Amino acid sequence: MKIVQLLTGLPTTITNEELKFIKRHRENITINSLDEHDQWVAQNLVRKGVYSISKDSRTLVNNLNEDNT
Repeated sequence: MKIVQLLTGLPTTITNEELKFIKRHRENITINSLDEHDQWVAQNLVRKGVYSISKDSRTLVNNLNEDNT
């Protein structure tokens, strides 16, 4: 592994389904507005670090730069 790779971060593997979710929900999302399946997909994306949960635990915040998608 090169130092440049460590500084830029490790790549995150995203499924096609997760990519569709990211493209549909580019802005911040309220968790209650998602159906059960989308909540499951969002939970996986939070685990991968693509999204984070706000301090009030009601909103998903997109952690990706627009250039990366």
